[in-house]
Amino acid sequence: MFKAIIMSTLTVQLPDSIRAQIDALAREDGVSPEQFLATAAAEKVSALRTVEFLRAEAAKGRREDWDFVLDRVPARRPWPGDEVPG
Repeated sequence: MFKAIIMSTLTVQLPDSIRAQIDALAREDGVSPEQFLATAAAEKVSALRTVEFLRAEAAKGRREDWDFVLDRVPARRPWPGDEVPG
């Protein structure tokens, strides 16, 4: 059995140039501008929640544990293409 998704309406004012870009990208994606914006909002919420989660996880970490793991990484030259520029 499926749960009904409750939807709400949000009215926003956008510059015409942004609206035109949204319309074009939505067309390219084969979705409505409303669906495009709903997906964009969901992606942004997910990204911010992920940052919050990772910060919370990092706060639980201990420097000693980091050093313990890092000390076991072999010292070798990076793979071709993985070098640090400069």
